[in-house]
Amino acid sequence: MVNFERFRLDNGLKLLVHQDNSTPLVAVNILYDVGARDEDPQLTGFAHLFEHLMFEGSVNIPNYDNALQMAGGENNAFTNNDITNYYLTIPRQNLETALWLESDRMLELAFSEEKLRIQKNVVSEEYRQSYLNQPYGDVWALLRSLIYKVHPYQWPTIGKSIEHVQNATLDQVRDFFFRFYRPNNAIMVVAGNIEPSGAFELVAKWFSDIPAGQKHTRTLPVEPCQTQPRSLTVYRDVPVDEIYMAFPTENRMHPSFFTTDLLTDILASGQSARLRENLVKKKKIFSEANAWISGSIDQGFLAITGKLIKGLSEDLAREAIWEEINSLKYNLIGSQELQKVKNKLEASNTFAEVGILSKAMNLAYYELLGDAHMLNEQNEQYFRIEPEDLMQAACNVFDENRECLLNYLSKREK
Repeated sequence: MVNFERFRLDNGLKLLVHQDNSTPLVAVNILYDVGARDEDPQLTGFAHLFEHLMFEGSVNIPNYDNALQMAGGENNAFTNNDITNYYLTIPRQNLETALWLESDRMLELAFSEEKLRIQKNVVSEEYRQSYLNQPYGDVWALLRSLIYKVHPYQWPTIGKSIEHVQNATLDQVRDFFFRFYRPNNAIMVVAGNIEPSGAFELVAKWFSDIPAGQKHTRTLPVEPCQTQPRSLTVYRDVPVDEIYMAFPTENRMHPSFFTTDLLTDILASGQSARLRENLVKKKKIFSEANAWISGSIDQGFLAITGKLIKGLSEDLAREAIWEEINSLKYNLIGSQELQKVKNKLEASNTFAEVGILSKAMNLAYYELLGDAHMLNEQNEQYFRIEPEDLMQAACNVFDENRECLLNYLSKREK
């Protein structure tokens, strides 16, 4: 059980405080409700660009990292299609230093043409290294464009084209900041060795004077229901053929989320999971096989992937995966196998609640979804699932007319 107290400043900033006296540290997590889905289709990559710009100094503090490191703190950030998340840990006695730093960059960044130019180059190089020059680097961009036709999930976090970031103007970047990186679009969690009331006083001291931004109303296009299978075959300079199968799923808050998630655990969680046991060890079709769900806030997808053993065809690989899928659709899972998967998942969730930073991140995310108390209810949601629920979920998700197939093949083999 992760206990917390909830506060709210007049400027709209949400604050959750979790007290854990077992550690001398405090974690501060600030989640901004902005991701790649909020970008203009002609100006993509901005959310990821800001992950870099937020460390380029703020209006009153030229060097964020130096000040934090001198106070014994460590920090990082990540961006995805739904959120941008900044986090740090610091000794309890230096918490106010962290809040001073975070409040100043929420107030305003030190915008300049030179800083923007530097980070454009950094992001451009990251794009080249991760997407263009990396084996299998464009897989997820290809798969997303296959799954999504109108929703902005169709492009990856780094953007549709690196030219969007390269051509970004300072005015466009400044406008993006003041639309999304505002107190009323943020959730802060302070977790660690601190009284909730004391944390609230410090947060109010440093953040209450920051003006709230205009309320952002998200109106995104709804992805139409897929009614025909889609497929794409590409040839790349890679050592091994891979197959990627994806199926649309409901949004993150749909009741089917937990059941669909459990399906992927049955397929791929652990050494004895079905894909590994049947298709890797016994049939030796794949050297690796995996399954997972995107967990997107809006409509997501379930993906099954596999690296083929050389000499075997992608058609054979797909048929083998469909055999495993059909087994889930037409046969009830045994109670022992189901209990094993549930226990493994419970252990994983429990482990995630050990560290203050992971607790801070999870509380912020569930608060964004609607209520941080859901963090404490997730195991119960999984343990309610029965074999009949899984069979029904498999029938709902694994519809042949909703399959998105990407054959990612080696040039050297063709």
